[in-house]
Amino acid sequence: MRTRLCLVRHGETGWNVERRLQGHLDIALNARGREQALATADALSGHRFEAVYSSDLVRAKATAALAAERLGLRLQTSEALRERNYGAFQGLTYGEAELQHPQAYARFKARELAFPIPGGGESLDTFSLRIVDALCALAQRHRGKSILVVTHGGVLDIAHRLAAGKPLGAPRDFSIPNAALNWIACENGSWQLEAWAQQAHLDQARDELPNA
Repeated sequence: MRTRLCLVRHGETGWNVERRLQGHLDIALNARGREQALATADALSGHRFEAVYSSDLVRAKATAALAAERLGLRLQTSEALRERNYGAFQGLTYGEAELQHPQAYARFKARELAFPIPGGGESLDTFSLRIVDALCALAQRHRGKSILVVTHGGVLDIAHRLAAGKPLGAPRDFSIPNAALNWIACENGSWQLEAWAQQAHLDQARDELPNA
């Protein structure tokens, strides 16, 4: 039984524009982000989903709420779908993080799998395990159906690698635009990549930085 997941990164925030690490901090959508969320809800209105899930952070939840309303489905939120916890980097721009924490930032940029970001941040290994477990649980819960999942750039990075079979530590070679549609599927425990970064419904979308 093939289960399809449409994954959507939240709409744009002011911190996306500033290239500031958000992580678990609760940052709202900006005006463009709200427009993107509306456009995404319109684009999804012709699809059939059994359920809508999102991260419990407001930027994802606000994006998902519009789609859930348009689809006539109840929005379900989960902490497991949150962005990576960036610890001491949260609230800083990438440039500020590099200046203030040069050694830690170098290891973060190199995608060292077992390195936990200082200040209570997650390692890439730990973050990946959280996301893979969450996606597998959703696929099992909705076997043979299609679901919508609204989440974050780092989460989509993990999802793409899971579906495409790409190593977690390799540099990213795919885009993760705000509010684009990304389709993956699970069948008999095996994941496949169906389509990625569909953004014909968007005027403009900002990509996630490669090392996030």
